[in-house]
Amino acid sequence: MQKLSAATQNLKPERRHLTADLIAGLTFAVVNVPQAMAHALLATVNPVFGIYTLMVAVPIGAIFTSSVFMNVSTTGALSVAAGAGLTGIPASQRLEALAVLVLLVGVIQLLAGLFRLGFLIRFVSNAVMTGFLNGVAVLIILGQLGDLTGYRSAFSNNVVRSLDLLLNLGQISIPTTIIGVLTLALIVLLLATPLRKFAFIIAITASTLLLVLLTSPLLGIASAFDTVRTVGDVALIPRSLPQLALPQPSLIPSMLLPAFAVAMIGLVQGAGVSQGTPNPDGKYPNVSRDFLGQGVANIATSVVSGVPAGGSISGTALLMGAGARSRWANISAGLFVAVIVLLLAPLVERVPMSALAALLIVAGFQGLRVQQAVITWNTSKVAAVIMIITFIATLLVPLQFAVLLGMVLSIVLHVFRQSNKVVVTEWVLQPQGFPLEQPAPKQVPSNQLTLLHIYGSLFFAAAKSVEEMLPDVDNTRHAVVAISLRGQGEIGSTFMTVLKRYAEALQSRDSKLILVGVDAAERDQLAKTGVLKIIGEENVFIATPQLGEAMNRATAAAYAWLGQSPDGLAQGTVAQPK
Repeated sequence: MQKLSAATQNLKPERRHLTADLIAGLTFAVVNVPQAMAHALLATVNPVFGIYTLMVAVPIGAIFTSSVFMNVSTTGALSVAAGAGLTGIPASQRLEALAVLVLLVGVIQLLAGLFRLGFLIRFVSNAVMTGFLNGVAVLIILGQLGDLTGYRSAFSNNVVRSLDLLLNLGQISIPTTIIGVLTLALIVLLLATPLRKFAFIIAITASTLLLVLLTSPLLGIASAFDTVRTVGDVALIPRSLPQLALPQPSLIPSMLLPAFAVAMIGLVQGAGVSQGTPNPDGKYPNVSRDFLGQGVANIATSVVSGVPAGGSISGTALLMGAGARSRWANISAGLFVAVIVLLLAPLVERVPMSALAALLIVAGFQGLRVQQAVITWNTSKVAAVIMIITFIATLLVPLQFAVLLGMVLSIVLHVFRQSNKVVVTEWVLQPQGFPLEQPAPKQVPSNQLTLLHIYGSLFFAAAKSVEEMLPDVDNTRHAVVAISLRGQGEIGSTFMTVLKRYAEALQSRDSKLILVGVDAAERDQLAKTGVLKIIGEENVFIATPQLGEAMNRATAAAYAWLGQSPDGLAQGTVAQPK
């Protein structure tokens, strides 16, 4: 409850910002009504459902997110993923399945926010997200070629459907293609002018008026352009606010996996908005709180037959570019959408489907992350391969599986990088000053103290790497190896096994292992696993607030055991650098 109350504070509109917020909200509503309808088509549902999403998700998201400017609305990636999840659902059940899907997406995102799982986003690598988002952008572009040309392919995969179109260009609808191409050209031209903020709505309005004119009996060509499908041919827009829709619990099992995939896409996109758009006070929003806000927005959207919503980069940019100053820009945007539906529904029904397809093709090109792909390609071969695999998977397999594959690849890549970042070095004590750091020796020298320091994580994969890097003891006699663990924190069972084996190997050669800078949690782990007994409690030196104190005591004990003196090494000269 404290989270929800904190999320809804500072909602009182400031008079000095209200005019700017209302203008920004109206701009967003006018531009995004046709775009939301197009996004609903991507989800393979009634285009009106996209408008319902704007009515509910945009204002609700504005109330509950940490981000002041985040626009929670329809996005191409979410809609494509939702459409993939609804594949195979009979038309008679698609409305109920959509409600269940969006509800589950909201619940997953809400739980992610409540349990503060925002930190998990860092485990989704940039290479995976670049490949995935570019794949989705290409799917959006290819998926609109049918509506743009009026050709109906029998295949379901967008890549295959596009190839089928190329092989059957003689079967396209010329009138439909004319309207679509003209709309596409007009959008591209307007985007290069000061009217670029209104490019979509101007182009959609112009194509609608053109179709009305071309179907007028006065021109004598009405029969040719009567074949051009409009929004009204797909679904009539109710002259009222959305009706409540109750999800069917029996559909929950079949929607769980698609919902998880859609939720993850939404959270990653939302995190991108959060971390790229600071609040008016200059601070960046809380990612977990934004998870919660998106979850609440989707739960509310599910009961009005809306499509999944999430943090929209383009929507946020549009609002800020139009002068948004507070949360009321998003809140007013939802209200303006409702007004448009109630007053302008007959006009919206006349919008050509090929014009919406043209809009989505442009949006798809805008969604391509070409620069990010180039950076990823030039970063490393591993990152490039991960990006390409994710991109191809997004194009060829169901999107929910592509998302899961991307997450697995991210985790594998993280583990691979962490295990390869571990380094073992030797600290050579000096008569004056701090120790000299150098690569660890291949062989532990006999009758000497060898001080080792480990950089990097000690989890299971890295622990195996550390074991391979430790100096060999096969030909060693009467030596001491001291390993510094200061700052490592809790260590895993794999590294415990490494320490056990190394200690036993040293002991079999009249040598010993010393651990330095061990904290209380690590000592507890050593004791519970029995490794402390093998190493010897006297050979484990606990870290203290004073840097170097544990190391000084350890070296003194090591030289005493070896029967040697430090040969002029002054006390306090082995302090560890931070």
